[in-house]
Amino acid sequence: MAALQKLLDRIDYECIRGTLDREVSDIIYDSRRVVPECMFICIPGAVADGHTFAADAVQAGAGVLVVEKNVEVPEGADVTVIKVRDTHYAMAFLSAAFFGDPAKEMKIIGITGTKGKTTTTCLVKSILENMGRKVGLIGTIEIVIGDTHIHADHTTPESYLIQKYFRQMADAGCDTVVMEVSSQGLMLHRTQGFVFDYGIFTNLEPDHIGKGEHKDFDDYLHCKGLLFKQCRIGIVNHDDAHWEAVVQGHTCELETYGIDTEADLRARNISFIREAGRLGMSFEVSGLMNFPVQIATPGKFSVYNALAAIAICRHFGVSEEKIRAALLTAKVKGRIEPVRVSDDFTLMIDYAHNAMALKNLLSTLREYKPHRLVCLFGCGGNRARSRRYEMGEVSGRMADLTIITSDNPRFEKPQDIIDDIKIGIGRTDGKYVEICDRKEAIAYAIAHGEPGDIIVLAGKGHEDYQEIEGVKYPMDERVLIREILEGR
Repeated sequence: MAALQKLLDRIDYECIRGTLDREVSDIIYDSRRVVPECMFICIPGAVADGHTFAADAVQAGAGVLVVEKNVEVPEGADVTVIKVRDTHYAMAFLSAAFFGDPAKEMKIIGITGTKGKTTTTCLVKSILENMGRKVGLIGTIEIVIGDTHIHADHTTPESYLIQKYFRQMADAGCDTVVMEVSSQGLMLHRTQGFVFDYGIFTNLEPDHIGKGEHKDFDDYLHCKGLLFKQCRIGIVNHDDAHWEAVVQGHTCELETYGIDTEADLRARNISFIREAGRLGMSFEVSGLMNFPVQIATPGKFSVYNALAAIAICRHFGVSEEKIRAALLTAKVKGRIEPVRVSDDFTLMIDYAHNAMALKNLLSTLREYKPHRLVCLFGCGGNRARSRRYEMGEVSGRMADLTIITSDNPRFEKPQDIIDDIKIGIGRTDGKYVEICDRKEAIAYAIAHGEPGDIIVLAGKGHEDYQEIEGVKYPMDERVLIREILEGR
């Protein structure tokens, strides 16, 4: 239980009904989860408005309502109504207070950008743990608290959940948190209520623009930039064309990183590594730190991710030796993840599930001059058919062989999705085979791998299921590969 007056200390509000002299059992923003004496916050959402459920929440036992517009409550109900300007914003501060401001007990690192957030958070976690820190993680794939792994529904959870996870992390002995910060999370004030010790910007490309997201690119850029008004030290990619616009009006100290630029931390003498069954990069770090590095993931963007991680970990006093050791072994599930199957060819798993991501992935792998570039992918059902045409065309133009298979068909027939992909490939001269069963398709790719090939399984990445007719069946590509190799 928490005293209502104490929870309200950090927000501007008006008490329009009832008394402030009461205790709050929990903070709830879903009327279906109301518990006695809780505070119910009326959040206006894209699908439903919490204000319409205010009366239901009171009848279910809520003792406090937090609203941004007028609501009707049952006559004679013992309820306090608090009016604020923005309930999303207020919830962040109320939640932080309810959980005892756990962010003050740890160092908080926030990473934003169109690409690279997931990989960079995992690299930072790996490096800092290698030096003995205990690091919690909030990301697109999962929330990690010690040995506990929680599936993530959003890149950046609601502010209440962030504060709940922070409290659990602090209580578990974490001294650091690294988290992905989405533009949606910033726009909806999910990261208010505390200050990031470090805010990182990776890059910016048009994304998440449309109904229910950002109205245009300028709005997307603006929301990314909000991080640099909520952190103490900002670390930004100097090579990105939008970096100056992103940090405009910043209130933090600034540092930069980049490749062969005037950045504070730089990567020089970059080279590609290709050894038996694996791809990587090597480069020299110069500027704020100076030492050689090898990383176990391919491509120039992997260098940027590593630089961002190095720039952060420098502030924690991590030695060059520990940074080098961690970067050489770190890999991120489903993000250009190598899976060793042969010394003759390279096989990788990646989450690329739209045309832009697939194009970037295949362009990166082309730089390693493979004997053949083989791309295996499918497309999800009940999603825009245009994505299928676009991905088919990208793979047809850029891969030497495309293996079309199933992804998450959901409520569509897998063959119908495959036929749409073939329309896209038909716009090119690309060679392809179609094998609907994904395990059979992967077995075909492995069995037909030729010396010097690079084979990429695209689309599933970190996912460990296949969704068919509303049911998620277990299906992890790493498990499939192991079964295929054991069966040979």
